[in-house]
Parts: sequence; structure tokens; C-alpha cells
Amino acid sequence: MNLRSILACTDFSTSTDAVLSRAALLACEHAAMLKLIYVPPANELPCPDAACRLSHHALQLTQRHGIRVRTVAHVANTLDDVARAAQGADLVVTGTANERSLRAFAFGQPEMRLVRKARLPVLSVRGRSEAAYQRLLVAVDFSEASRNLTKAAFGFSKSGLVELFHAIGTANDARLHDAEVSDRAIRAYRHECRRYAQERMFWLTDSTDARRNRVYAAISHGDPARQASAQQKQGGADLVVVGKRTTSGLSDFVFGSVAERLLRLSSVDVLVVPHDLRQSPVREHGGEPQARRRVRAGSSPVG
Repeated sequence: MNLRSILACTDFSTSTDAVLSRAALLACEHAAMLKLIYVPPANELPCPDAACRLSHHALQLTQRHGIRVRTVAHVANTLDDVARAAQGADLVVTGTANERSLRAFAFGQPEMRLVRKARLPVLSVRGRSEAAYQRLLVAVDFSEASRNLTKAAFGFSKSGLVELFHAIGTANDARLHDAEVSDRAIRAYRHECRRYAQERMFWLTDSTDARRNRVYAAISHGDPARQASAQQKQGGADLVVVGKRTTSGLSDFVFGSVAERLLRLSSVDVLVVPHDLRQSPVREHGGEPQARRRVRAGSSPVG
């Protein structure tokens, strides 16, 4: 992920101060242009002196971090306004929303709706920080999109440790029990699932130019969102990275979305990356691993 332009959303509340702080840190780390846009709270009139306050924030961030900061002249009254302002940006940084409405129930929280509209990575900031991300947890499902997600995570953090995490679903276990399959056969099935997951973990790491001393891997069993949240707490990651298929909000409502549930469960920042994100040209090491290696159930260095 090559960050050259970042759009940060603020409503001038103390909670979105963390958004501006994190966006400025990222702009400094990546030498990116930072743009600020005013997004008034839902069902509230826009602040009459928004332009003046936005310019004041821009000046403060420029002086503090030595970065280039611009302001968006128009007020973003809707997510469509934010999506239009994000054209040409590489990342949108926003706060944590907890919208209680029929629209949010059916189509997801604003962060998820913005991912679908802008087709850009959206960083949902939970709390203020004065340092770059130290450890990233990347939730992967071993699809081709997971390889792009892994690349995006390494591009997003220049120096942080990256932990690839996969949760093996248990839905098939229940079906096998219902079909009265023997315990021995179920154990063999689980062993094969873990072996496959181990091989795919190394396929992910071998397909990037990532520095191997920055990569860790963990495999667990259970619901992907809940297990990823638990792994984040156990490993101490300060950022969770998750991919998002470009499905409709209605599809997410019917079938569920790991990204949507992680946004609800996570106590740390969450970066949602759409699966159709364009990647900068990166030299790859290529396909499947030729040798089978080991990945423990828990965090372990890769490579």
C-alpha cells in the first residue's frame, strides 16, 4: 500500500482528535499529503465556523509534524460527499461510529458503507496515540485477496511486526457429528485442515518481499471475528487489518461480514481493505511453497 494522500474526517469533537493525530502520524511516516474534511454529526446542523476551525487544525498539524496539510472546502453532509472528497486519496481515516438506525442495521456502520462507496482502505481509529503502529494482526482467509492484504499491511507499516492470523471454521465439525462420522475421522479431518492452513500461511509469506523477521503466524479454531479479536488481545497488536469483499450491504446483512463484526469487537484501531484494492507493482517470489514447513497454533516466527 503506497500512501501518498490521506483524507481524515473530523467533527471537531475530542474523540476525532485521535483521528487527526493518527492521520498526521501516518502522513509523516509515509511523506504523504494530508487532507482534512469536516463531517458534522448525524442530525446536527453544521458548525458555522467550520472552515476557520479546519484551517486552525491544519496549521497545528503542519507545525507539529512538519507535513503538508490541506483542507476540503465543502462540508461532508453525507458519506457520498466523503467518497467524492476521497477521490485520488489512498486512505480514509475516520472515528468509531455507533449509529443506531435501520440503515445501520441493514447496511452496516458508516465505516463499512464508506468502504463500499469509496473502494478505498478505511482506518477506524479507537484511541489517541503518539507513536507508529508497533504490531499488526492481519486476518487472512488464504484467498488470492489475502496475498494483496498481506502486501498492503507491510506497506502500511514501515517497521511494525506483522502477525498473520487464520481461524479454521468449526461449522463442518458440527455437520460431521450430525452425520455420525467417527471421532477418528473427525480428528483426521481437523489434522488435514491444519496442515492445509500451515501450507497456505507459508504461501502468503513466500509471496511477498516482506522482511522475514517482521512476520509471525498464528492458527486457531472457531469464529474468525471472535478468534481474531481474542488473538489481538493475547498478542497485544495495536492494529487489526481485515479484508472486505465488495458485496452489497444487504449481502453482508444476510450472510454476515467478518470485517463488520471485527469493527464491533475490536478495542484497537481497525484497517478495512477492500479486496479490489489496486496494488503498486511489487516483486514477488511466486507461487506455492515447494517445501512444507511448520506453523504452531499460536504466534511463531515465519522464515
